[in-house]
Amino acid sequence: MKITRLDQLGKAPMAMEGVKDVWKQVPLGKADGVPMFSFRVFTILPGGHTPFHTHPFEHMNYFIEGEGAVVLESGEERPVRKGDFVLVLPGEKHRYRNPSADTPLVMICAVPKEYE
Repeated sequence: MKITRLDQLGKAPMAMEGVKDVWKQVPLGKADGVPMFSFRVFTILPGGHTPFHTHPFEHMNYFIEGEGAVVLESGEERPVRKGDFVLVLPGEKHRYRNPSADTPLVMICAVPKEYE
């Protein structure tokens, strides 16, 4: 068993083309011996966003702070806020965006450990 606290983990900038002001933490992942899923936490700073991207697996998100949007390939924006869950299906192109001027958007993202 492992117990960890998010506020005791370092943050690393997300390194992907098209990303703006996003930080990543991995509170539970491969290094901890997880059998199936890794939990990643992304902090999207005000005005920041992830790149449009897709992947061959589903991932599940839970928003723990702030308000923002999931942007679909069509350009449609679906609002999200603290307390919301999102399921992104395999092959579904998307991005996350934080339109706030002063509040971070923070989410937990569960993915298969191989894609941590």
